[in-house]
Amino acid sequence: MKFISWNIDSLNAALLGTSARASLSRNVLNTIIEHNPDVIALQETKLSSSGPNKKQLEILKEKFKNYEIVWNCSTEPARKGYAGTMFIYKNNLTPAVTYPQIGAPGTMDFEGRIITLEFDDYYLTQVYTPNAGEGLTRLEDRQIWDIKYAEYLDNLDKKKPVIAGGDFNVAHKEIDLAHPESNRRSAGFTDEEREGFTNLLAKGFTDTFRYLHGDVTGVYTWWAQRARTSKINNSGWRIDYWLVSDRIADKVIKSEMIDSGPRQDHTPILLEIDL
Repeated sequence: MKFISWNIDSLNAALLGTSARASLSRNVLNTIIEHNPDVIALQETKLSSSGPNKKQLEILKEKFKNYEIVWNCSTEPARKGYAGTMFIYKNNLTPAVTYPQIGAPGTMDFEGRIITLEFDDYYLTQVYTPNAGEGLTRLEDRQIWDIKYAEYLDNLDKKKPVIAGGDFNVAHKEIDLAHPESNRRSAGFTDEEREGFTNLLAKGFTDTFRYLHGDVTGVYTWWAQRARTSKINNSGWRIDYWLVSDRIADKVIKSEMIDSGPRQDHTPILLEIDL
């Protein structure tokens, strides 16, 4: 099975935008399609609470022939057009789809951050983990989220193996970002967030990229848009992951980044696993 996850940073922009960046986003989407994945997980879709509109759905169905589409969007009391996730999966697959709420603080459970597909022998779930925010204003809530999300995955894992992908918004180790020293208290690299990810793995999950590639450095999934040369200089962070239950880690064939060309922000990540 081949799975691809990507924080798209606005599905509408990728489908209908006219800017240079929108064109780059479409190129990345086309690259994903060329890989012919069984399932695509998209984060930060930024759709309205009702999901994709008629035009967006038409384009999606044209691009992704023979695929089914499910989504989870931000709804009140959360902000409109915020966060959101989407699964696009081949129509020969027949998973049960759920949109979990995990008892997260504030409006986090209403921001469309998780979708889970249940198959006969495993769960495939994606997450768009909340950012700790400018000035770490959401760090305390983020810590609670990390605990609740780890409990959620642990409960799934008790029933059958889990594959979890998405934007986890944390660089786990110093080797997961280009400049750890200058980012000690930056959102995504606080001790608290890193500990939360460590605790998640300790519940019985494997970071598939590290499992296959060891302590390789200089390989990232995100480059800041605000710094024009961040990607040219490879001043990046690895904050997007494919995790699997420890007991199926030996079934992982490939876990790597997909080249997104000159587009900054997130790049897609690919997982191949023998299920």
